[in-house]
Amino acid sequence: MNFGCRATQADGAAIERQLRERGLERADEPAQAELVVLNTCTVTAAADQDARAAIRRIHGKNPEARIVVTGCYAQRAPEEIAALPGVSQVIGNSHKHQLAELAVGLQTSDVGPQQAQFVPLTQLTPDGRRPMSEVRRPIFVSDIFAHTELQAAPVFDAGNERTRPNLKVQDGCDNRCSFCVIPYVRGQSRSLPMTEVIREVDMLVGAGYREVVISGINLGRWGRDLAASSQHLAIEQSGQRPGFEDLVRAILSETALRKLRVSSVEPMDWSDELIHLMATSPRIAKHAHVPLQSGSDAVLRRMHRKYRPWHYREKVEKIRAAMPTAAIGADVMAGFPGETEAEFEETRRLIEDLPLTYLHVFTYSARPGTPAAAMGQQVPVHVARERNRVLRDLASEKKLAFMGGFIGQRIETITLNVSGADQQGEYTEGLTDNYLPMRVSGSHASNRWIHPRVEGVHDGALLGIAG
Repeated sequence: MNFGCRATQADGAAIERQLRERGLERADEPAQAELVVLNTCTVTAAADQDARAAIRRIHGKNPEARIVVTGCYAQRAPEEIAALPGVSQVIGNSHKHQLAELAVGLQTSDVGPQQAQFVPLTQLTPDGRRPMSEVRRPIFVSDIFAHTELQAAPVFDAGNERTRPNLKVQDGCDNRCSFCVIPYVRGQSRSLPMTEVIREVDMLVGAGYREVVISGINLGRWGRDLAASSQHLAIEQSGQRPGFEDLVRAILSETALRKLRVSSVEPMDWSDELIHLMATSPRIAKHAHVPLQSGSDAVLRRMHRKYRPWHYREKVEKIRAAMPTAAIGADVMAGFPGETEAEFEETRRLIEDLPLTYLHVFTYSARPGTPAAAMGQQVPVHVARERNRVLRDLASEKKLAFMGGFIGQRIETITLNVSGADQQGEYTEGLTDNYLPMRVSGSHASNRWIHPRVEGVHDGALLGIAG
């Protein structure tokens, strides 16, 4: 069971790959399982609560199952989780790459050299083996900043296992935003080498997938930890470290992927080169997600964000000028400590002015150990929630106006593995190149790029007719 962001979902896919390689098969539901792995999130207090509730629910329905808890919550508060009834093991992100070994109980000698390479020295006996007593200990957590491994396995949305796989190519973060616990549970920024990215994308293309989403915790930082000598020949010859733009170009030039979608990239990593690449290649989805957090300069400074509102405005306006039909989304936080009505109004006004087409709005949640949690002037919950509502209403208005602009046009759409029927008859769900949900009339095979004509907008989706 996975909780949280795309990176967590990708970690879950890698864990499933580990367990399948050791002969385990996925159970239909937790009540039927012998081993249940919960891959947790800790970005908010609600995420922690969801994980605890799931543990209690699974243990109540299946008391004989071994429950293994991993992920960000496990890394942050292992003792808290280990104390919960039913939990057999807590395996932090620091040991996630060894989860199958630890959970299934195999010895280190059965693990390949790449996995064994990252066993902490403190856990080795003089002959280089990890004592079996370690396997039985309930908690496996160590310093996340000492770890450099990055597991890769594509992950698929539950309803769309035949379309749009997501491939994590970067993990960790070297920024220190005052509200964010993620660097402390995921460690330093690290990248999947270019050759491995190309291999994974090639495998997905060979399996018939027509769109791949590349993601990361701080995706635009991809490559900054890699040596030029371990990458593409052209980069080797230049002697410079690879950048994210180099990865995008390599995927386009070295694979036959029909469509590449780039997930969230921090504002200052939207270089002119990246914007030009996305705008000029028909093989890159016209979709830019640019986290904002706040439109107030004072709040951004308290957040320790590395840009100012005018920097953000410049980036978004460049993206819109280069790609007039692109979806442009943002993450926004309501109720950060000390946020005044005037500062919130600065955020609301900036969002209203900019050509954003959707928002992910979050209410601030204090995370233990972060600087923001110790700040004074915590915003009352009811005030923060009201600000959240205002921003969500604004986002809905902007999205509806954006969608309405495509009525009468044909728009490139990939069909998903979801269909249904309404008063107008049968339809197939899709997602447009520019990240809009589409209902295409009729029954269509999944994982196909088609060009339906948009006839209207209903219930948050475009209504299209193929042919």
